[in-house]
Amino acid sequence: MWQTSAQFISNSSTLRPYELFIGLRYTRAKRRNHFISFISLISMLGMGLGVAALIVVLSVMNGFQKEIRTRILGIAPHLQISEEGNYMVDWQPTLQLTAKYPQVAAAAPFVNGQGMVSFDQNVQGVMVRGILPQHESKVIDLSDKMKAGSLEALREGSFGIVLGSDLARTLGAHLNDKVLLISPQGQITPAGMVPRLKQFRVVGIFEIGMAPYDNALALIHLNDAQKLYQMGSAVSGISARLNDLDLAPQVAIEIQRILPRNTYVSDWTRQHSNYFRAVQIEKKMMFIILSLIVAVAAFNIVSTLVMAVTDKQADIAILRTLGASPASIMKIFIVQGALIGLIGSVFGVGGGILLSLNIDTVVPFIERLLGMHFLSKEVYFINELPSDLQRDDVLVVACFSFLISLLATLYPSWRASRTQPAEALRYE
Repeated sequence: MWQTSAQFISNSSTLRPYELFIGLRYTRAKRRNHFISFISLISMLGMGLGVAALIVVLSVMNGFQKEIRTRILGIAPHLQISEEGNYMVDWQPTLQLTAKYPQVAAAAPFVNGQGMVSFDQNVQGVMVRGILPQHESKVIDLSDKMKAGSLEALREGSFGIVLGSDLARTLGAHLNDKVLLISPQGQITPAGMVPRLKQFRVVGIFEIGMAPYDNALALIHLNDAQKLYQMGSAVSGISARLNDLDLAPQVAIEIQRILPRNTYVSDWTRQHSNYFRAVQIEKKMMFIILSLIVAVAAFNIVSTLVMAVTDKQADIAILRTLGASPASIMKIFIVQGALIGLIGSVFGVGGGILLSLNIDTVVPFIERLLGMHFLSKEVYFINELPSDLQRDDVLVVACFSFLISLLATLYPSWRASRTQPAEALRYE
């Protein structure tokens, strides 16, 4: 019988049922090793917490990037075409060529300028953008951002103006109020340079949710902007919306080839590259930093297995005398450590997914509980915490956590396989 048992134990180098059974058995507490099982539980919880935190943070960073891109491209065009000095005289052919390009969904001319808006003794610097409402609404998604009035209320010669919500609040202006728009391009008189002044009526107020636009953007009709900035029939450039915004760099290069040489084409990845590059760097850094939590949990697994090996010296010696090879002993403790890491990872993935999908409910509850607001749009460009759970991130985190827990089992398992039966049973 002893010979049969020994042959059964040492017959193959693959993981056998008895190795798996003993490894699972050692994970549970029996009699004197309750403390070891308590440490195992702590290791599982640590692994689960690290994995959940990693998934939630990556989801929030993905959501942050997606939200910023959506809000920026809601008011900024995918492509922008201009000439030297931002002054295009013969712009109609360029507009037609751009609009006919297969990847372009819509195109519209615009006039950009700077100015100051004054109302009731309040003055604020603004970026003025002259647009054709019927064309511009196809290029940017501004209609659903209107808090009052409408973009279509901008009519040629009526001198209407649409203000950002924070800009209107700073000025104290409301719908149908008349504000004074001051252009730095003035007229020379015997008394010196006199700025051009024009009274505009507020016909709309929009809110993007990003401070750079809500604080300092004013929209007027294209023809009114041409008169205000003395541009005649010229425009500053042409904006375009693409069917697939991810193809913007490629489309910009292709359109550049069919347009005149003095024309410059810029896509949204160039105009706002700093925002998205910063988010990508932050995401990578947060992954590295939060991976340390998983690493700490892996150290707990090492501690657990070292104590388990010390506690099971007699069991290891008996198995060795029955014919178990060092590799079999090593597999037993690898199973124990891998099980701890696997259970922790599974709970962490489940908790991370659940929290990521409900972040819009959890965060407002915490904010109300603490009486504070985590995000200020003046600093972070958005005022709410977004989340975008991606399958690839979950898979990477799950595989990473299980791999690091598996690596953590190697040294204690190797120490167990080096146990000599005679030395282990000397004092038993």
